[in-house]
Amino acid sequence: MSDPVRFYYRGKLHEVNGAATTQTVLQHLREDLHCTGTKEGCAEGDCGACTVVVGSLTEDGELEMKAVNSCIQFTPALDGKALFSVEDLQQPDGALHPVQQAMVECHGSQCGFCTPGFVMSLWGLYLDRDGQRASRKEVDDCLSGNLCRCTGYRPIIDAAQRMTELPKVAFDRAALKRQLLALRREKSMSYSAAGRSFHAPRTLDELVRLRAAHPGATLLAGSTDVGLWVTKQMRDLGDIIYLGQVRELKSVCEANDMLEIGAGVSLNDAYAALCRHYPEQLGEMWQRFASLPIRNAGTLGGNVANGSPIGDSMPWMIALGSQVVLRGAGGQRVLALEDFYLGYQKKDMRPDEFVEAVRVPLPRAGVQFRTYKLAKRFDQDISAVCAAFAFRLEGERIVGARIAFGGMAATPKRAAKAEAALNGQPWNEDALRTAMALLAQDYAPLTDMRASGEYRMQTAQNLLRRFWFETRVDTPLAPDAVNVFACRA
Repeated sequence: MSDPVRFYYRGKLHEVNGAATTQTVLQHLREDLHCTGTKEGCAEGDCGACTVVVGSLTEDGELEMKAVNSCIQFTPALDGKALFSVEDLQQPDGALHPVQQAMVECHGSQCGFCTPGFVMSLWGLYLDRDGQRASRKEVDDCLSGNLCRCTGYRPIIDAAQRMTELPKVAFDRAALKRQLLALRREKSMSYSAAGRSFHAPRTLDELVRLRAAHPGATLLAGSTDVGLWVTKQMRDLGDIIYLGQVRELKSVCEANDMLEIGAGVSLNDAYAALCRHYPEQLGEMWQRFASLPIRNAGTLGGNVANGSPIGDSMPWMIALGSQVVLRGAGGQRVLALEDFYLGYQKKDMRPDEFVEAVRVPLPRAGVQFRTYKLAKRFDQDISAVCAAFAFRLEGERIVGARIAFGGMAATPKRAAKAEAALNGQPWNEDALRTAMALLAQDYAPLTDMRASGEYRMQTAQNLLRRFWFETRVDTPLAPDAVNVFACRA
């Protein structure tokens, strides 16, 4: 017996039966609900034309409203949530919402194709700020997932300021919470269509049982990678086990000098927790890790489980000595993160296991830590090289060097030879030059569309030099003083 997918849209309860388990929210909006304001541009979460806002309840009953890309989210994942598209913004008297009116007044729309996505991203910011003016940094971050070929963005940024100067429109959060509480299931949802099942367990024990019973099922968390398997690779995912409703995977806690982040915690929430401990080291990485809608949907646990060689989280986590917590029918298993990756897209994970959490060491006295991302664009671009360094110093001597890179090998990988040469040495320019030379023995980077192997090697060496400039014992330089110099190749 298949449970229906139930969610709120335009003030009404919607039930879905018979739609494919991998039907995207965008397809459902346009083809089934005939709400065509939301557009498809890239079908991979890059352009923002499909942006919608999804409302959901946290485990403690608080309302969350998050902008996400509807082109890569699957319809069954909407169960128990509320969906908002550009059609929702029209006021009862037919007037435009302040976000829309500001776009008109500031000439923020030209061809108009991207406009609904920009409007929904700005509406998400409007809700988050409760109609109050946002800083330029907050506006830039909000719009990081939206592309426009016409305006040059300045009028849209102007609209983001203008919308807060117009008469305020309130949003009834209490009413939506009541609606979502009425939708909350006590038991797990199991939805089926066309011979495929979509399971949404609510507890960790249920997830363990389901995974053991369906070891070949696709595990789905934020859908920021798995969604592309459908929209770009046209893959049949088979049965799906959705992790987004498992309450135990949503926790963040501190224990044994580590920050433990559940595999279901969104990237944005995970980086927010991490930046409370590493504000200077991870602040820029947080902003540059994909766009806000991707960070709202994707999870840190999913990023780790995916294990991309160019993923931005793994290098710094490996440098810090992070751990991955696996769970299966046989219980819990903990691995050093660097030992989890066996080869390209190969991981030390049994068929019945899944990532339960990641553990990141909290700041320790004497440890100098930095991570750097090199890409062609500041916002929303995949790294050519991602570097991370965590050196434990006693006075001027290195007693523990950990160096990790992404984009330099088939997996996120430590620089064993360079580390060995540095350990026990004073942190001076001679040691630096030796380690830089040894990086060429630790890595043999490939040439691809993002960068040549030669560029990757030279910039990796330059980033180690930048780390030295910022952390050398005699006269360290402020990070801003070496931003340009150390990264030039």
